[in-house]
Amino acid sequence: PFLGASHLFDWDEINFAESAREMLVRKDFLSVQINFLPFWEKPPLFMWLQVLSFQLFGTFTDSAWTSMEFAARFPNALIGIATLLTLFAIGKKHVSATFGHLWAFSYLAAITPHVYASSGIIDPLFNLLIFLGVYAFSEFYGKPTNKKWLYFAGISLGLALLTKGPVALLLWGLCCVVIGIWERKRVWSTFSTLFRGALTVGIIACLFFIAWYGLIVWTFGFGIIKDFFAYQMRLVTTGDAGHGQPFYYHALVLLLGCFPISIWAGGRILGLKQKAVDAPELSRWMFILFWVVLILFSLVKTKIVHYSSMCWIPLSYFSAQVVYEWLEARWVWTRVHSIFFAIVGLIFGLILTAVPLIGMYASVLSTHIKDAFVRANLQAPIYWAGWEWVIGLAFIVLTVWFIVGKITPRRLFTTMGLYVCLIMGFLSYVVPKIEGYTQATAIDFYTAHQGQNVYIETLGFKSYAHLLYFQKQSASPSGDVLLNQQVVDRPTYFVMKSVAEDKLKYHPNLIRIKEENGFLFYKHK
Repeated sequence: PFLGASHLFDWDEINFAESAREMLVRKDFLSVQINFLPFWEKPPLFMWLQVLSFQLFGTFTDSAWTSMEFAARFPNALIGIATLLTLFAIGKKHVSATFGHLWAFSYLAAITPHVYASSGIIDPLFNLLIFLGVYAFSEFYGKPTNKKWLYFAGISLGLALLTKGPVALLLWGLCCVVIGIWERKRVWSTFSTLFRGALTVGIIACLFFIAWYGLIVWTFGFGIIKDFFAYQMRLVTTGDAGHGQPFYYHALVLLLGCFPISIWAGGRILGLKQKAVDAPELSRWMFILFWVVLILFSLVKTKIVHYSSMCWIPLSYFSAQVVYEWLEARWVWTRVHSIFFAIVGLIFGLILTAVPLIGMYASVLSTHIKDAFVRANLQAPIYWAGWEWVIGLAFIVLTVWFIVGKITPRRLFTTMGLYVCLIMGFLSYVVPKIEGYTQATAIDFYTAHQGQNVYIETLGFKSYAHLLYFQKQSASPSGDVLLNQQVVDRPTYFVMKSVAEDKLKYHPNLIRIKEENGFLFYKHK
């Protein structure tokens, strides 16, 4: 529910939805484009799912029966459901139905997995496919005579390659290398069989990748392949797009973002109890997968929240393992768990409380904010009912209620379930208002010009919103080119931020239309 409560957010959500929309406009589903130019950063699988969703809901036609935002996020809702069912099925197979329920519930109740399943970005699909590839190969590793798992692993990883690129094969390969070092005696005894199996998986996966990129090279030439790999290397070696964070960034993101399950799963992940009683083989692979992802992306220069999102599945596995042992009186909740639970829970509750209050008292608080663009954003006339901060207060009260009473599994399940409801409430009632401050003013301008024979471009900042919400229909000169032309062939509008450079604001070819909530709107003379 509430998938369409807010506009899609720049950059990622709008980026992928716009690529899918341009496929429909061009009637070309082979290549990925943005602004009707080749877009080499991402392969097409997730965009294909969005295209199907747009077709299903009649998006961009007069027969649309739900919002474009709902349709763009709908694939991830299905992927979220598929993930929960997958975790349950694997947990039931290796331990018990109860364990399967605990694994799925842990994933559902963690904050960031829940939020991402309500978004329109690639990572939920990418994570599920990589996990299935690693899991399938672990099944072959445990029983090398069962070769069907090799094909399943290869297909899953091949689809992952078509979702986000070669990092899928890298993560799987690193897991195989680590398990080979960890269990070198066992691996050495069946080395030829395992090596041939791994080679089979790699070949099958690469066939997917090569098949699509072969067609791309045939159409656009080798330049796009060069650009794709140059982009991947830039992410690894530089802090791209201002995302150069400290080494511990992803560990902190997982602790806070996967609350509450990170509180009790953290000890198991840190190896404080090395030997798992239940499903030791699966536990070993989950342990390796978690640390491979965390270490790799902690070393990579570019650090964005969703880069470590592959850790969510193994983290939820160890959450289920701990709670399962707790139900069987093989694990004990300690004072340390209560302290960390209280600290992180109260931090989250305070954030959920503060955000609506900042919005309600924006006019007063904006005078203390140094960033001129943010100050202007906060002047947007957003309606607050006045009760939205209660969601955060309820989060705080629930956290306190959990730690002050007798802590039992039943009490934990109740708390986790209510946390899910509160997060859903925040996503549906507060996030759309936040979006109203940050981008809705510009999006309303783009939407108002849909269907008109005009140009709309942004100047001085990167955005995809004008492409999607204006519903641009064909290629056109860039904003800089249009700006410097003395004569244009149709009405031309430009959008800037209030902090844009003076050489843009006072360009001789521009007439200022208005300034609104941090955005400047101009028309070409």
